Amino acid sequence: MGFSGFGPGFFGFFEELSANNKREWFEPNKARYKEDVVGPLTSFIEAMAPLLAKISEEYVADPRPNGGSMFRIYRDVRFSKDKRPYKEHGACQFRHRLGKDAHAPGYYVHLEPGRLFFGGGIWMPPSPQLKMIRTAIANDPTGWGKVKKNKRFKETFGGVHGEGLKRPPRDFDPEHPHIEDIKRKSFFAMRETTADAANSPDFVKDVAATFRAATPMMKFINDAVGVPF
Repeated sequence: MGFSGFGPGFFGFFEELSANNKREWFEPNKARYKEDVVGPLTSFIEAMAPLLAKISEEYVADPRPNGGSMFRIYRDVRFSKDKRPYKEHGACQFRHRLGKDAHAPGYYVHLEPGRLFFGGGIWMPPSPQLKMIRTAIANDPTGWGKVKKNKRFKETFGGVHGEGLKRPPRDFDPEHPHIEDIKRKSFFAMRETTADAANSPDFVKDVAATFRAATPMMKFINDAVGVPF
C-alpha cells in the first residue's frame, strides 16, 4: 500500500507514550508501535524515494526500519540525565550516500504531536568537516551570500540556523561579513508547521518541495565537504 498520510494512530501513540515513557508500557504496545508508527513511516520513506531522486540521486531514502532512513525509537541514555527510554516523536533522515551517521549532510523530517518540521542541512559535523564548511564560507562570501539571499530559500526557511560559538573560531577573521555563520556548529534550514499537514497523502509533495528549496545551501555544504550533489 502507498502512503496515505500519518493518521491519528501515529500521533496518538506518541501522545500516550509521552505520558507513559517506560518499558512497562511500551512492551505491551510494541505491536501497536509497529503498525501505527513503523508502518506509516516505512510507506512515507518509500513514497519519498522517487521525489528525492529528482532533487539529488546522492541522497538515500531507505525504508528499512533498522539501518535505514528511519530513526530508532530507543534513546541513548548512557550519558544523559534524562533517563526516559523512548523518543516521543517519529523521525527520518535521508542522508548522503557517503554518510554513515546522523552527522552527515542530509534531509530531515520530525513528527511529533502538535509539531512538525522538515528541511535539510548538516548537524554537528565532525571537526574536519566543520572546518571545511567554515573555510568555504570564509573564502567565498559572495557564494554564501547568494545562498542566504535566494528568494525561495528565504521565503521557505527564513535563513540558515544552527547553534553557534560565543566567540569566533580560531584562525577566522572576527570582522568577516558572515562571521555569525562561521561560528555555527551546525547548519540547517527547517520549515515548521502543524501536525495536521502530515495527515494527507500530499504530504510527500510538500516535503519534497521544501527539500528542493534547501538546494542552494545543500549544494554549498556538499561542495565544502567534498561530496557530490
